[in-house]
Amino acid sequence: MQTLSTDLAAHIAQEVTTLATCWRIQRLDGAAFCFTDHDKDLTVGGQTYLADSGMTPSAVTSQIDLAVDNMEFEGMLSADSLTEADVLSGLFDHATVSIFMVNYADATMGTLGLKTGYLGEVRIENGYFVAEMRGLASVLAQTIGEVYTPTCRAKLGDARCGIDLSGFTVTGTLTNVEASHAFTDSARTEANDYFSYGVITFTSGANNGLSMEIRSFQSGRFSLFLPMPYLPSAGDTYTAVAGCDKLFGTCVSRFSNAVNFRGEPTVPGTDAMLETAGTFKSS
Repeated sequence: MQTLSTDLAAHIAQEVTTLATCWRIQRLDGAAFCFTDHDKDLTVGGQTYLADSGMTPSAVTSQIDLAVDNMEFEGMLSADSLTEADVLSGLFDHATVSIFMVNYADATMGTLGLKTGYLGEVRIENGYFVAEMRGLASVLAQTIGEVYTPTCRAKLGDARCGIDLSGFTVTGTLTNVEASHAFTDSARTEANDYFSYGVITFTSGANNGLSMEIRSFQSGRFSLFLPMPYLPSAGDTYTAVAGCDKLFGTCVSRFSNAVNFRGEPTVPGTDAMLETAGTFKSS
């Protein structure tokens, strides 16, 4: 339960109010973006909330139980701080969001908190971005702990994996581009699938600084799971990290890291668990 200031509570009780909605988005990299649906920029708590985003939030609902409550808001990519490339590259995924109301005629009255949560799916539709906001209760629906799996549960290069990625990272230059999700570096000599499930990061060109997961690698040709925000060009430079398909054989042959394999490759599968004794028939 939140407590309102006496002045703000009295203002809300009036028949005519001067309230505006504000929202603050903080990405995982620490960058913060503040917007308001008021027609002018507002300064609240020393932070400027921009009025040029054109955002429209859906109705804000809350549940009295632990049911997950979600909402969406959409807006034009009109604010200078919001770019299509950043949205498509996933920089806003899982960002924290705070939504509140304020008296735009006197912001010193304090705020009325409406919702705090996280961004879920963020997508682009006809020049608009649409973001799903998930309430804090959504965290309770996530699986905590681990289950037995034949594949590795660690992420390549993390503390549990222990692999130093510097020895499995290469640099190169594109020599041919088919599409935003398919291009070739003819100088690559690594074996097929060496970079499959790895990550490519562009270090020049229109996609400079953006990364994407690699779907497959064959004879110097990279195919991505999702297209890059902008069409690459021959001559663009990149770094690529070897991929890991989470299989024990790959962990041994490619990374010599069997001691840190975080899976159970010999665990019985569903077929083995469902096996029953066969029916004996006498002759």
